[in-house]
Amino acid sequence: MRWLVGWSSIAASFGTAGRVSGQGVSGSAYEYGAAGGSSYGSAAHASTAYDSTAGTPYSDTPRGGLADAAYPDDPAAQDAERTVHPVGAQLLWGDPDPLWAVGDWRPDEIRTITADPADPFTRLAVLGCCGATDAELRRALYAARGGALRHLTQWSGSYTAVVQAGRRITVLGDLAGARPVFYTPWAGGTAYATAALPLADLIEAQLDIGHLAALLACPDSPEALGDGTPYVGVRRIPPGHTLILREGSREITGYEPVASLAVAAPEADPERAVEGVREALVDAVRARLTAPRHAPDALVPDPGPVPGMGPADRRAARGAPAPVPGVGADLSGGSASATLALLAAGLPGVPGTLPGSGSRLLAVTFNDLATPQGREAELERAHAIATDPRLHHVVVAAAEEALPYAELDGPLTDEPGPSLVSAARERRRLEAGSADHFTGHGARQVLDAHPARLADLLMDRRRRHLLRPVAALARTASADSHSLLVPLTVYAAARRLARTSYRAGMEAAAARLREGAVAAAAAGPVDASLAALTWCRPGPAAGWLTGEALAEVSIRLATAAGRPPLSLRPGEARARAALTRHAAGHRVFEQAVEVRSQRLHAPFLDNQVVRAARALPESLRVQPGARAAILRSVLSASGVRELPPGWGVSSPEPNETATRLGLRAALTSLLSLFTAPLLADAGLVEARVVRQALLDAADGRPVPLDGLAELVSMELWLRRLLARRGTCWTGTSTPRRRAVPTGLPDRRPALS
Repeated sequence: MRWLVGWSSIAASFGTAGRVSGQGVSGSAYEYGAAGGSSYGSAAHASTAYDSTAGTPYSDTPRGGLADAAYPDDPAAQDAERTVHPVGAQLLWGDPDPLWAVGDWRPDEIRTITADPADPFTRLAVLGCCGATDAELRRALYAARGGALRHLTQWSGSYTAVVQAGRRITVLGDLAGARPVFYTPWAGGTAYATAALPLADLIEAQLDIGHLAALLACPDSPEALGDGTPYVGVRRIPPGHTLILREGSREITGYEPVASLAVAAPEADPERAVEGVREALVDAVRARLTAPRHAPDALVPDPGPVPGMGPADRRAARGAPAPVPGVGADLSGGSASATLALLAAGLPGVPGTLPGSGSRLLAVTFNDLATPQGREAELERAHAIATDPRLHHVVVAAAEEALPYAELDGPLTDEPGPSLVSAARERRRLEAGSADHFTGHGARQVLDAHPARLADLLMDRRRRHLLRPVAALARTASADSHSLLVPLTVYAAARRLARTSYRAGMEAAAARLREGAVAAAAAGPVDASLAALTWCRPGPAAGWLTGEALAEVSIRLATAAGRPPLSLRPGEARARAALTRHAAGHRVFEQAVEVRSQRLHAPFLDNQVVRAARALPESLRVQPGARAAILRSVLSASGVRELPPGWGVSSPEPNETATRLGLRAALTSLLSLFTAPLLADAGLVEARVVRQALLDAADGRPVPLDGLAELVSMELWLRRLLARRGTCWTGTSTPRRRAVPTGLPDRRPALS
C-alpha cells in the first residue's frame, strides 16, 4: 500500500527533528535534507546549530517527525528528540510541516517543485501518475500560492497534490474518491494522510461501530456515512474538496464551481460533450503510456527439483510470479475494457514493449471454466477484438480454485470492501498482466445514468426523454403479465421523487430503518430501477442487521436531514454517491489484489474524465445503450471503426452462478467464520441469522448475494485488523502504537 502523510501545527518548533537550520538567526539560510528507509531518526550530526527559540542543539540534517504528545504542553513533550515517523518512508520535505511518502513508490511517481530557491517554503508535491510537465507544475504552483486550486486537478492522470505556501498546507482530493484524503487532530495540530489506517495507528483509534453499521445498512448514502471512517477520530474530506491547514487549524472547501439552483443549466451539445469524453480518455491513456517504463523485480530462478516439493510448491516458496514488463489491459469482452485496450494500442509510440512480441499491448482475458455457460458471447467478442495485430492476447483459465470465497486469506486493506471475497480470483488474472495494467473500472458509474436522473428530467420539464428508457424497462418485463403497467409505474415513481424534498426523503428513509422495513432483493431491472428512485435506500445487507444497528443508522439519517444537501437534484446527488462508493471499492480492490511491482490504472476515475462525463446531457445518458454508444463514438473518432457484433451488450455482473458455486464450495469455512463472529460481538448482526442466510444462498434460494459478500468481507477485515501486531509508526514513546489496541469496544445497550 502506498500513501503519503504529513503534519501541521502551530507549535511546529516543538518536538520535531528536521527543524530549519538557523531559524531566527539573521543571515542564515534554510537547509533541508532527506533520508530514506530506516535511517530516519539516526542520521549522524554533520554539524551543530542552535534554535534561537529553544536554545538546544539539533542536527543540520532534517529528519522529519511528529511530536509524540497529544498537546504541546503534555509532559511527554519534554523529550524533544523523541519523534514519531512512518516506517519505511522517504522524507519529501522537513519541518516546520513535514511530508513523507510511504510504500513502493516509483521514482517518477514522486515529483516536487520549488517556486524559487530563495523561497523554499513555497513548493508543490505531486504523487501518482500526472501528465503535467515540470513547467506546468511550476506555473500551477505560482497560481496556487495566490489561492487558485482547481487547475491543480485538471491534468491528466491520477494523483494527489500537496501545496505548501509558507505555513499554509493544501491537500487536494480527487473528484471520484479513488484518492481520498484523511485527517485527525494530533499534537496540537492536524495530521493528514491518503490512508486512514496510519492515522488510526498514530492516535490509537478505536473502531467506529456506528460507521460500520452505516456501511452495511446504507452504503450508497453519504448522508449516513458522513465524513467518518471505520476509526474513531479519523475523518475523510469529501470528493472534490481540499484540506487547507494554516498552522494546524483546519478548513475544508470545495474546488468545483457550484451550479445555480434558481434555473436549470442549459443542456450541452451532445456531440461536443462526447468529443470531450474522447479527449479526456485519450489524454488519460497517453499519460500512462508516456510515463517511464518499469521492469518488475527479477525473481529468484527455480532451483530445480527439490525432494518433497512439486513445481507449485517451489513457485509458492519463491513468491508470486512477477508481471510482464510493459503495458497491458483487461479484455473481458465488455465495452469499457475493450475501449481502453484499443485506445492504448492505437496511440503512437511504443505502447507495450513486450519481449518477443514487438510493441504489442498485452490483453488479458479471464476464462472461468467452472461456469462457462452464459459467457460464451463475451469470450467470442474478446477473441475477435484480440485479432487486432497491435494486441498480444493471453487467456487465463481457472476452475473451482478461482471461484469467489475460494481463498479467504489476504492482506489487510485500509478499509473493508466487498471485493475481499473475490480478491484471489482477480489476482490470478492480474498476475498474468503487465507492470502497468489498464482496467475499465468506473465506466458504468461515470457514463451511465442513475435511475434517479429520470426525476431530474421531470424537474426540468423534459418528459419526452423518458419515453425510450421507460419503454426499454417495459421490454425487460415482457414475460410479466403486468408489463403494460411498467411505464406508468416508473413514471409515477420518478414524479414522486421529483416532488420529494431532500429533508422529507431522508426522514422517510430514517423511519423505514427504525421500523425495520428493509425491502427484499430486487427481482429484475424494473424492481431495481424502482428501488433506486428514492433519496436514500437500504443496502443489500441491511436485512440481516440487528434492530439496534438499524436504529443507530436511522439517527444518522435524521440528523443529516437537517443539514443542507450538496445537491437539491436527486438524480445528480444519487449518481455522485454511487460513483463515490464505487471509487472507494476500487481503492480497496487495488489493495486486496496488489501484485508486487504492478500498477493498476483506472482512467475512467480520473478527474478530467469524470468532468467530461458530467458534461454529458442527461437526455443522452438515460437512453438505452448510452454507454456503448458513447464509447463507440470515442473509438470511431480515434480511428477504430470495426467492432465485433454484440459489442456493448451489457453483461450480468457479478456472475451469480459463480458466486453460488463458490458459496457451496466454501460453505463449511464460512459457517465456521460466523460461529462466533466479531460482527455479532459488535452488536451488528446475529450469528444464527447470517448462518441461515449462507445456507439459503448455497441451496439456491433468493438471497441478496452482494449483501452476503459485504457481511463476509467486513468480518474478514475485522479479523485481519485485530490479528495484526505491526504498526505504521516508529520512534513512539510506547513500544507499539497501533489502531484498536484493546480490541472491539464493549457492546452498547439497545437503543430505546
